[in-house]
Amino acid sequence: MSNGFSLSRRALMAGAAASTLAARAALAAGVAPDPVVATRLGPVRGRMLAGGVRVFKGLRYAAPPVGRLRFRAPQPLRPSRAIMDAGTFGNAAIQAPGQPDMPADETHGEDCLFLNVWTPPAAKKAPVMVWLHGGGFSGGAASRPTYWGDAFARDGVVLVSVNHRLNVFGYTQLPDSWGPDYASSGLAGMLDIVAALRWVRDNIDRFGGDPANVTIFGESGGGAKVSLLLGMPSAKGLYHKAIIQSGAMLEAAPRAYAQGLGAALTQELGVKPGDVAALAAVPTDKVYAAQDAAIAAVKSTATKGFLIDGFVPSIDGRELPRGPFSPVAQAMAAPVPLIIGTNKDEMTMFLIGDPKIRNQTEDEHAAYVRDIYPAQAEALIPAVRAAYPDYTPGYRSVIVAGARSFWMNAITLAERKLPQGAPVWMYRMDWELPERGGSFKASHALELSFVFGTYDNVRNFVGPSDGPARLSAQMHPAWVAFARTGRPDHAAIPPWPRYNASTRATMIFNLTSHVENDPLSQMRRILQGG
Repeated sequence: MSNGFSLSRRALMAGAAASTLAARAALAAGVAPDPVVATRLGPVRGRMLAGGVRVFKGLRYAAPPVGRLRFRAPQPLRPSRAIMDAGTFGNAAIQAPGQPDMPADETHGEDCLFLNVWTPPAAKKAPVMVWLHGGGFSGGAASRPTYWGDAFARDGVVLVSVNHRLNVFGYTQLPDSWGPDYASSGLAGMLDIVAALRWVRDNIDRFGGDPANVTIFGESGGGAKVSLLLGMPSAKGLYHKAIIQSGAMLEAAPRAYAQGLGAALTQELGVKPGDVAALAAVPTDKVYAAQDAAIAAVKSTATKGFLIDGFVPSIDGRELPRGPFSPVAQAMAAPVPLIIGTNKDEMTMFLIGDPKIRNQTEDEHAAYVRDIYPAQAEALIPAVRAAYPDYTPGYRSVIVAGARSFWMNAITLAERKLPQGAPVWMYRMDWELPERGGSFKASHALELSFVFGTYDNVRNFVGPSDGPARLSAQMHPAWVAFARTGRPDHAAIPPWPRYNASTRATMIFNLTSHVENDPLSQMRRILQGG
């Protein structure tokens, strides 16, 4: 092939021969051999896990975006004849240290375009799920223990997780003076994901996956990335179903604002417009440190938007023609079935540790609501009290903040998707975490280990009770069923009706799950102005 992404037949045969020799040696020693797969970019050696699951970690899917490739769209990776060892995770993107779920051995670098694959034993045309991690657009990594794909692979799914550029390295939109190579630099991190999806299209059959049955899914910032992919023409046809967990994103940063940030950044770095060599020579840590000053220098008008200020994806008119769901869904999203939902108490993770929120009086709560929703506050305050009669004023403020940042965006995105015809399913996760005195309730990100079946990996977060296992027995098979068939129904949950603007049927996940029509209907009507 002439596209630069395939090896010669001779190289593939050499890799296969090496694989055969390694397998024979392992069998002679009485152990299961490490699996070797000949991808179009070269042979890779993974690891065999319990039950025949195979994992391949740290697979490159594009060239390292360093030096003169900094801020540019991802470039093709040259094939190699050597067998690459895929036994350890690759770098995550440059980001702040000390995040609660960050393992001690996690590494970071600008060279971060790596993905991981978990595949079932003897897989053939298995459904594929591509995971986009959370952390907004500034942090997170595909390698964290919550996201390990063993359970998905055991249940017949090929699970792919993706690292990509973040923050200033992934979303700096340079001004037009930098020329065509940087016309979409404000979407570099999203274009990384598109490149990873192309890798899946071209290679996943060699891991037993079906490139014609790909589900993209993500939570928080990962859900926002899924939202954006539903509006990016270059991603069309690379996925077939989508799941957005606590991260519905309707809009993106305006280009003028994003270019202003890019200009402020290069000024802070002392780099003149168009000087590619000078930009490439700036040390990584200096680039990362300069982003705060650039943000401070450029006033954002998106004070109440979801992830649309700072170094985040921006509209360029080509790779992202407009907001993915603003004012309506883009046509390319029409054939894609969707699961979308939130957790009951999303904002406890961010707000309840603040004594000013946790210890609010009724008057302080009312002032908080008026600040967030000035036009709806007088109707909303009693509606929230009626919906959550056992909540303190501070926890009711958390509910209102979560409605603004998560719940109403999910409803709006679903409503704008419905006219296109493909089915939509809505959920809410209500189980309250007993740990930490119950202060987190059903917090943001709590559902992740239930979906992945990895709750034993994160017992320090989810606690020792049987609640996580019971939730996982309901949520994980629903995600697997959706990936396999396009419907989330399975025997451990009630029938899950499709969402529509009339009944608004919503699966309420809890120890015993149930379907509720139009939950919190009074609050929804107030917030929607009708």
